[in-house]
Amino acid sequence: MPLYEYVCEEPGKEPVVIELLRSAAEADRPVPDPEGKGRVFRRRLSVFSSGGGGGHVHTQACACGKKQGSCGMG
Repeated sequence: MPLYEYVCEEPGKEPVVIELLRSAAEADRPVPDPEGKGRVFRRRLSVFSSGGGGGHVHTQACACGKKQGSCGMG
């Protein structure tokens, strides 16, 4: 089941984000305020990130014992 993010943005306050596991058919249905404060949440576009890409710094050794990345394993 997909994980969706919902946000409540109120003027002068930090946005509140919640995550819910819902079927795709339920993704755009209204979300009740989990704290019962009557806030309105809307689904927000989430981005998925999967390893790779630039800018990642390895700080631990590889399982083979060599410096991370030097053996081609990690």
